[in-house]
Amino acid sequence: MPVRPIARVFALAGAAVLAATLSGCAATVSMTAAAAANDPGCAAVIVRLPDSVAGLSKDETNAQSTAAWGNPVAVQLRCGVTPLGPTTQPCVAVVVNGTEYDWVLESDPLAANLSYITFGRTPATEVTIAHAAGGVSDSDVLNALSGAIGAVPQSQTAKCLGATDAP
Repeated sequence: MPVRPIARVFALAGAAVLAATLSGCAATVSMTAAAAANDPGCAAVIVRLPDSVAGLSKDETNAQSTAAWGNPVAVQLRCGVTPLGPTTQPCVAVVVNGTEYDWVLESDPLAANLSYITFGRTPATEVTIAHAAGGVSDSDVLNALSGAIGAVPQSQTAKCLGATDAP
């Protein structure tokens, strides 16, 4: 017996509702794109980001060149922020597979949300870690994201220096 057109519409609508219910309909994380989010270097970073960071699953975001992980969100990334010049803020050198990635801690080290910005890379990338939300460690997050950050070459003349490196 042929399916009547109206019955087919109801069958398709029912299948769409079932698919949406089974997928969980995860909420989109609202973020603000950085000023240089459309830089091609950001596209290279974003496509290399891992699906999970420090055991947290990647979320959907609503802004270009952004990413977030966790429920509640514990890690946020924005590519295209203004690159840092010389700074007295603490520098963290992360070594992954023999390559060094420099990050500058831009926030108070005792704050609940820590913000790091890549150093010596244009465009620069900012990562914010909400310790209260996910209980993740900074080193786990920075290690997981550094490989993607490597898509933007580090300037050979812009390296983080520690207090012991200064003349």
